[in-house]
Amino acid sequence: MRRVVVTGIGVLTPIGNNQQSYLEGLKEGVSGAAPITRFDASLFKTRFACELKGFNVEEHLDKKEARKLDPFSQYALVVAEECMKDSGVEMDKVNKLRFGVIWGSGIGGFYTLENDISEAALLTGAPRYSPFLIPKLISDIAPGHISIKYGLMGINYGTVSACASSSHAISNAFDYIRHGKADLMITGGSEAAITKAGVGGFSSMKALSERNDDMASASRPYDKDRDGFVLGEGAGAILLEEYEHARARGAKIYAELIGTGLTADAYHITAPHPDGLGAQGAMELALSEAGLKPEDIQYVNTHGTSTPLGDIAEVKAIQKVFGEHAYKLNISSTKSMTGHLLGAAGVIECIAGILALNHDFIPPTINHFTDDPELDPGLNFTFNKAQNRRIDAFLSNTFGFGGHNSSVIFKRC
Repeated sequence: MRRVVVTGIGVLTPIGNNQQSYLEGLKEGVSGAAPITRFDASLFKTRFACELKGFNVEEHLDKKEARKLDPFSQYALVVAEECMKDSGVEMDKVNKLRFGVIWGSGIGGFYTLENDISEAALLTGAPRYSPFLIPKLISDIAPGHISIKYGLMGINYGTVSACASSSHAISNAFDYIRHGKADLMITGGSEAAITKAGVGGFSSMKALSERNDDMASASRPYDKDRDGFVLGEGAGAILLEEYEHARARGAKIYAELIGTGLTADAYHITAPHPDGLGAQGAMELALSEAGLKPEDIQYVNTHGTSTPLGDIAEVKAIQKVFGEHAYKLNISSTKSMTGHLLGAAGVIECIAGILALNHDFIPPTINHFTDDPELDPGLNFTFNKAQNRRIDAFLSNTFGFGGHNSSVIFKRC
């Protein structure tokens, strides 16, 4: 098994449009929640979300080309560009047949699906569809665009597993490099689902917070009064590279990816297993593959969506896996700041952990006001303020509708 390291990062989130601003937002405990500007949300039960701030796609992509892309693909290309520049890869010195892309998106071109179809057929009744309709909406098109831009001829496909999509992409890319089928992989995910149908659909499921009178503090993981997640948008990319390949070109190494665990709840289409059995299994498999004991982990970046059932189930699982060491862990949900980026959640949360590992701090779980009596008060949820701590290894959890569970572990290299 070959070693796999992270040598590039690109990120676009509601609290920072690049690596440096995201790092600053995580350290400062910034909330990305604000009134929705994408459409008139005045008649919706939830009228806020975690949209990108100050983002202009034309600063990154040609206007004509950008129009041919759904926002989720635009975001993918933007973070891939930052990631590639950050990595310092010289494309004329790598084998492009061994350089691939695996990309996750839970929903794909939702904006295109909603807007183009309604404009073409529902309003006019005429079959006047854009020739770009299908290429804009299919979820696998983002890795296709990335490969075309950089001439990457290696493994290329998309992963779709709801909110675990980008974590599954990372796990798959990890395996291909470990097993010698690739040397470099751009992996991650993107999502752009803050639309009428996106907000309306999640709202009708009672999944979203309705705290319209206090939007900035609406995402409240582990708080007694949490009432649902806050929808977010954005993307993240990491460059995974075989260790000796990275060393040979003198690459900077952020961290080493050492273990992943993938399971299913086999329980319910949207609700987690109440005892967190699938989550527990994913964490145990990741630890086993990494060759680590529970006490080797200092930080767990949780799925922590701010839903009444999900938060409790995950904490139960953490306590089962880590036992007494759970009380020595730092635990936090960065969704309290970014909102829930659905298929892109896993990668931006892995990036949060990688940045924390490189800068010796724990990102906080903001918006905590009232302790939940169902959660153990002895656990350190890193409430409201970042904490200084050296991290040698961290675990990141991501779970998706359908019962998809993913845990990944990174360590210092």
